[in-house]
Amino acid sequence: QLQLVESGGGSVQAGGSLRLSCAASGDSSRRRCMGWFRQAPGKEREGVARIHTDSGATFYADSVKGRFIISRDNTKNTVFLQMNILKPEDTAMYYCAAAGPFYCSLIDFLSDDYHAWGQGTQVTVSS
Repeated sequence: QLQLVESGGGSVQAGGSLRLSCAASGDSSRRRCMGWFRQAPGKEREGVARIHTDSGATFYADSVKGRFIISRDNTKNTVFLQMNILKPEDTAMYYCAAAGPFYCSLIDFLSDDYHAWGQGTQVTVSS
């Protein structure tokens, strides 16, 4: 049974930064591909960034490319999302999710491919 616990959300003004953390436990073979997703009220959940925890290969949504950085510390079983130059449109609930390694090789970045989810952490960016 995988367990994912996010932390680090909060409120910030536009242009500011936040760092999210996702602490993972459970079968490591089932969480080789770790992703961050977000969901704003009235909108569908969207993939933000993902990382293969072995190779370190990353993928970013166009909307966050150049502003967000995903990283991992395998010694602490933790994945991070450094969010810089935040915009009001980044306001959402952010979720950490886990999948098997195959899903980090796909072009598509779909929430349906991820089998374990954290409870979410709220990020609010004011203008």
